[in-house]
Amino acid sequence: MRESERIVKTASQRGFTLVEMMIVVAIIAILVAVLMPNFIRARAQAQTASCMMNLKEIATALELYQTDNDRYPTASNQAVDGSDTDLLPYLKQVPVDPAAGTGQYYEYTVTNPTAGDASYAIVCPGLHDAGTLQKITPNTTNQHIKFDSNGGYSAAASQ
Repeated sequence: MRESERIVKTASQRGFTLVEMMIVVAIIAILVAVLMPNFIRARAQAQTASCMMNLKEIATALELYQTDNDRYPTASNQAVDGSDTDLLPYLKQVPVDPAAGTGQYYEYTVTNPTAGDASYAIVCPGLHDAGTLQKITPNTTNQHIKFDSNGGYSAAASQ
């Protein structure tokens, strides 16, 4: 290869300038700033939906228990963990609230377990974004989800 061809070839193979790299980085930063809140909101909504499904699963286990035993469990403020011998046969696994830390469990309370007007309430242990609870209870600032056998889902105050 001749010397003149080598000079022409290296001159046409120049890289990106510092300004061009800064513009690319700035564009990426703007995209991240715009999209990050959407990802955070989607994660919070997924946690809330998962919690609601767990509450419904526990409610179904309570109903199955009542069908088999003609009464609800008599425990008050019972945690749905490995020690709950009443509901464990009706659950595939202990439900875990994605918004709660480890070692925190759903709790249920039964009112009049043997009477005809028996009812129960289940509360999640995790703190949820109040914005994701607006479909359940409009204009709420509460951060827990509660499932009541008489009223269904609602946003509940801190425990």
